[in-house]
Amino acid sequence: MVRCTDDKDRILIVDDSAATLEVLHRNLVSAGYMVFAALNVTEAIKILDVTPIDLVITDLKMPGLSGVHLLRHIRENFSDMEVIIITGYPSVKGAVEAIKTGAEEYLAKPFTDEELFSAVASTLRKLHTRRAASRFPTKKITTSYGLIGESPAMAGVRDFIAKAALTSATVLIAGESGTGKELVARAVHYSSNRASAPFVPVNCGAIPEELLESELFGHMKGAFTGAIDSRAGFFQTADGGTIFLDEISETSLNMQIKLLRVLQDKEVCMVGSSRTRKVDVRIVASTNKDLYALVKKGLFRQDLFFRVNVLAIELPPLRSRGDDILMLIRHFSERLAEEMGKPVPAFSSQTLQVLQNYHWPGNVRELQNVLQRLIVLTDGDIVETPDLPQLLRFSVCKEEDFTRTLADVEARYIRNVLASVKGNRTRAAAVLGIDRKTLRKKLQKSSQSVKV
Repeated sequence: MVRCTDDKDRILIVDDSAATLEVLHRNLVSAGYMVFAALNVTEAIKILDVTPIDLVITDLKMPGLSGVHLLRHIRENFSDMEVIIITGYPSVKGAVEAIKTGAEEYLAKPFTDEELFSAVASTLRKLHTRRAASRFPTKKITTSYGLIGESPAMAGVRDFIAKAALTSATVLIAGESGTGKELVARAVHYSSNRASAPFVPVNCGAIPEELLESELFGHMKGAFTGAIDSRAGFFQTADGGTIFLDEISETSLNMQIKLLRVLQDKEVCMVGSSRTRKVDVRIVASTNKDLYALVKKGLFRQDLFFRVNVLAIELPPLRSRGDDILMLIRHFSERLAEEMGKPVPAFSSQTLQVLQNYHWPGNVRELQNVLQRLIVLTDGDIVETPDLPQLLRFSVCKEEDFTRTLADVEARYIRNVLASVKGNRTRAAAVLGIDRKTLRKKLQKSSQSVKV
């Protein structure tokens, strides 16, 4: 099992069976957690009084005080702790009571190591999200190079910018759309000794192929129909500074030859002219595609690839940046609310969790657009999950396919219910009106004989 936190989470396990405690202790320690154990509720409370604990895993039925008594004690005395109930006497009534009292998960014995690890990881993930949300309103946001985030991935980006700024070597910035490639390009330029010279961004995919050469290199008067005056191109405009060739992968092979000449000779030739001109321009290129894969397919010149791939960095997608999402939510919320003359909205913990769990195919740009919509359309003071765009909210797709067998339909419905509760089998069993053991059997049967 791969841990997602740098510091060890502290887990207290409570069970009147010494054998069960031993197995749980061994498994959880092997997964990287710091584990404490108690044979009864009284011992557990003594540990809780003196030891910071993140998660309590407690048996439900024990001699004397039960797991429900411990759960209630925790809920009324500790605000920053999660609880998982385990029991050898599972029932829907027991599960409902435990969850109503405040348990995050409910595991029926015997459970597999995978089920235990999944429940623990899911519960701790929610705890960390809630903790981050509690810091959300007051934590001061600092930026460098205009970049927001404290994740290791963003620390690596800042380190790259600082090193790239010391040279004039060509830079290639790769990454999905919306990850901030132009922001990084600007940071490289304005941190370098070229900062006082122009930074000229060019979207190679937005300029028609027949106009791109003229836009980049300029043209002479009369070079083509409509060229009533001579005009310098982007390379001449950026002389002494930096030109940012955004989405360089969108250029044609013919244009790539001409870009290669500029990189090799530091010269440009205006359309309609036979004379070249020297330019002192640093080139920063970007792509949201795998350039090397394009090279192998013959869609991008290998020699140009080697020329631009001198200092290269791949920007991390938003979904891999952890709590950076919360910092970005606050930053954009404050900025957009001020621009629109509206109050800065608050976000419920559940809403923040949904935003963190969403895969963000459009990355930071998509997050900014979503927040702008929320500020405009949300009526209340707090953004709740139903306020989010439908795309971000789970919905069970209803389809009428009368060619599917009853087993197929049942299996698909079970999978959809599981997805709706983020894989929580206890809650899924409650929704389906069956116990956890029955749910496990149905899942095993569907995986063996039914394609869902």
